[in-house]
Amino acid sequence: MSAIDTLPPLRDVIASHSLSARKSLGQNFLLDLNLTAKIARQAGDLSACDVLEIGPGPGGLTRGLLSEGARHVLSIEKDARCLPALAEIAAAYPGRLTVIEGDALEIDPLAHLTPPIRVAANLPYNVGTELLVRWLTPPTWPPFWQSLTLMFQREVAERIVAAPGSKAYGRLAILAQWRSDARIVMQLPPGAFTPPPKVSSSVVHLTALPAPRFPADPPTLSRVVATAFNQRRKMLRAALKGAAPDIEAHLRAAGIKPTDRAEQIPLEGFCALAREIEKAAKA
Repeated sequence: MSAIDTLPPLRDVIASHSLSARKSLGQNFLLDLNLTAKIARQAGDLSACDVLEIGPGPGGLTRGLLSEGARHVLSIEKDARCLPALAEIAAAYPGRLTVIEGDALEIDPLAHLTPPIRVAANLPYNVGTELLVRWLTPPTWPPFWQSLTLMFQREVAERIVAAPGSKAYGRLAILAQWRSDARIVMQLPPGAFTPPPKVSSSVVHLTALPAPRFPADPPTLSRVVATAFNQRRKMLRAALKGAAPDIEAHLRAAGIKPTDRAEQIPLEGFCALAREIEKAAKA
């Protein structure tokens, strides 16, 4: 393993700061700096961007982002034990790393970032999906971020890029694909991490679209999709019977068979259904 900077190997950093990974924080440390640099490269040219990183831990990906030329990195870390290790990285890259201690679900990072902004993170498993949904459903679009380069459990990654008709297809696929281009760019086995998780991991890269692929009212679309996939084994006329009056008529107007199930409906169909429901609500 070649060095990417003059700082010590991550195993030495973890040992010197007694940074054993904590399951309660969803921590699995990626120690191979060649891998963290490769993940950073999936985010594209960062030389003119600020980068938001969640859960840096001992700083493997942080170092990758900085060594690959990120203009500035803002790292949000909940585990105070990691702060001394991150301070050493900040000292090695003067003026290019800001670390905030706290919960990423409660912190507004925008006061510390200058556009253009990209997000790159080995997300803690216990908050990864919630953060992704937040980033995909802001009050206004385009969002604050240009792209998201995120590591998930492989099962979650497959749900993000899933196509209609597959078992993985659901709400996450629709939210991601409605407003972004999403693709899996790396696969990582459990052995790449310390401690090894029980599942494989994948890196997903999402690029924000200037506008959604199809017009739809965001709250209506989110509500319809959540309701439909909450009872995905039922026919849509049954699964959505409480979503709006005369749901069968709305389904037919959107070009959807009331006897279809949620996993059979492409993104365009759900957007059409959301428009029909919204139109009827305003009538």
